[in-house]
Amino acid sequence: MNRVCNLFNIKYPIVQGGMVWCSGWRLAAAVSNAGGLGLIGAGSMHPDVFREHIIKCKEATDKPFGVNLPLLYPQMEDMINIIIEQEVKIVFTSAGNPAKYTSFFKEKGITVVHVIANSKFAIKAEQSGVDAIVAEGFEAGGHNGREETTTIALIPMIKDLVNIPVIAAGGVANGRQMASAMLLGAEGVQVGSRFAITEESSAHSDFKQRVVDCKDGDTILTLKSVVPVRLVKNDFCNRVEKMILDGKTTEELKHELGRGRAKRGIFEGDLSEGEIEIGQVSALIDRVEKAEEVVSGMIKEYNAAINSLTEL
Repeated sequence: MNRVCNLFNIKYPIVQGGMVWCSGWRLAAAVSNAGGLGLIGAGSMHPDVFREHIIKCKEATDKPFGVNLPLLYPQMEDMINIIIEQEVKIVFTSAGNPAKYTSFFKEKGITVVHVIANSKFAIKAEQSGVDAIVAEGFEAGGHNGREETTTIALIPMIKDLVNIPVIAAGGVANGRQMASAMLLGAEGVQVGSRFAITEESSAHSDFKQRVVDCKDGDTILTLKSVVPVRLVKNDFCNRVEKMILDGKTTEELKHELGRGRAKRGIFEGDLSEGEIEIGQVSALIDRVEKAEEVVSGMIKEYNAAINSLTEL
């Protein structure tokens, strides 16, 4: 049996990305109920809100689900205490050193997965004792790796370096892309952008429609001197790009970025001055569906793609 399915006790090796302002309990429960692994995105939640989402997710599904915990979160101790208190069994960590908390989580019987974007951190993650890694390519939305390595190059590279399961992320929105990731050596896929534009996503309806309207070339990886992030081009993004071309300092860029840009764009639907974080696969997303329809459609297309390869 597939090692990712075994690890999480799920039907399909499809993980929903833990995306800020999108991945609340409704989305996580819907993906888990559909046979994948739903994740609650802790990065945009205060501790009390985080606890509430875990409790509601437990009520909405009897299937496994997990949480995504950015390691740079300012109230880490509170969040970790909630994870232990609520007996969460699966934790995906990102944006930090996996060695800091992995052994603690493992001692509590928690399955740990870490998100990486290069070979150096893949090796470090395995050495820290994580159960699997998510290898995220340049195509992904939101915060991204500085190396700008594409998923098609990253996955076989990481697969050859580690012995634990590799979950491919970045540029995966349908079954054909899932099949290609598995052929490259991944044993599962993490899907962010496609699940962000579902009925159960907590993102604003205007944000969802903007993504549906996206064409190829509408996103850009920017703010590389601060924290690389892939955004849809809008007034804010264009202004930042001009500042970069004008040689503005990192501090000036941080000042322009300010606080709450992602919330403004994704959760509040400010399409002009908010960060519209989404991946390159936005050009393939043409409608808002239920999470269950995304999962079933991916599996159907995946099987068709694998069958077509045998004919070749």
